[in-house]
Amino acid sequence: MKTKFYSTIRKGKAFALAFAVYCLTYLYSYAQDGNAGINEANTRVRSYFDTGTNLMYAIGAVLGLIGAVKVYQKWNSGDPDTGRVAAAWFGSCIFLVVVATVLKSFFGV
Repeated sequence: MKTKFYSTIRKGKAFALAFAVYCLTYLYSYAQDGNAGINEANTRVRSYFDTGTNLMYAIGAVLGLIGAVKVYQKWNSGDPDTGRVAAAWFGSCIFLVVVATVLKSFFGV
């Protein structure tokens, strides 16, 4: 009987703590200005965009190297579908570069 009573008290304390955190979060969320938050998010995303573009170029370079090794292995082993594999790897690298460039020009960054 004693453990059931203490268990109920612990659950009550946990509920009270969760309710207090919820109330503070709820009040804090109404204290922010929506336009200021959107503008802040916009400036932060734009500041990270050049870094993200450079990351896309780096990923494209690594994929190009991996693709070159794979195509070289297929070519040396005499596989008949070497041209198809080369076109697929080359196309994926071109896609990454084009996507990064198009997104950069589309968003005017």
